[in-house]
Amino acid sequence: MLRITVGQYYAAPSPIHRLDARVKLVCALAALVAIFCVSNAAQLGIAVAFVAATLLLSRVPAGRVLASVRPLLVFLAVLSLFNLFFVRTGDVVATLGPVSITSGGVAAAALYTARFALALVTGSLIMLTTTPTQLSDAFDRMLSPLSRVGLPGHEIAMVFSLMMRFVPTLADEASAIIDAQSLRGGAFDEGGPVQRVRSIVPVVVALLASGLRHADGLSRALDARCYEGGEGRTHLHEQRLGRRELVAGLLTAALLVALVLLA
Repeated sequence: MLRITVGQYYAAPSPIHRLDARVKLVCALAALVAIFCVSNAAQLGIAVAFVAATLLLSRVPAGRVLASVRPLLVFLAVLSLFNLFFVRTGDVVATLGPVSITSGGVAAAALYTARFALALVTGSLIMLTTTPTQLSDAFDRMLSPLSRVGLPGHEIAMVFSLMMRFVPTLADEASAIIDAQSLRGGAFDEGGPVQRVRSIVPVVVALLASGLRHADGLSRALDARCYEGGEGRTHLHEQRLGRRELVAGLLTAALLVALVLLA
């Protein structure tokens, strides 16, 4: 679970990579909402085709995407089994002792698992095709209207950018701390639930101390560079909306219309 792909950008000369990050985020959010609204086989087929086409256009290897969502495959399996055994609608198709499997349970297991899998792939593609700098710049521009009403739009985007950059660092440090504790005789997979929770406490304390140390170092670096956020800051690479972004918006709108018509 510590092998988090946040910030692990995969460089490739693809149309998805060259899209403006703002349009990419809006289209991805619309696609995610549409995917979670899928309720029948026809809609699911359209959603699968859309995500598959996006994956092909991104030129990101399927193995790389699978590796990014692998830690959540257990969650998908549990979700599938939960729907399979606890949904009681439809006809009984199989009986395993006291447990019966219905046609409604099979349909729910397939539908909900496929929806979450498509959503995970879509979110993974956003992270793999967009650099953390592009994401933070996109959020900065999208939140800039908040500054006009007195809210710290730039500061919120800055916090988001720092969060994305620190997630992989803290994940690596947590893994190193766990390895160090294991070498010292720490047992994280032995005993009952209470003992396992207690064995995690030293890891949490060490990780908290490491996070505070990183935060203090970052604040000193910002002060040393006389950093001041807010109005007047410029960007090295100014992104502008063009024909490519228009096509992406139209294709996403076509997906929404198709799903509505097939409802």
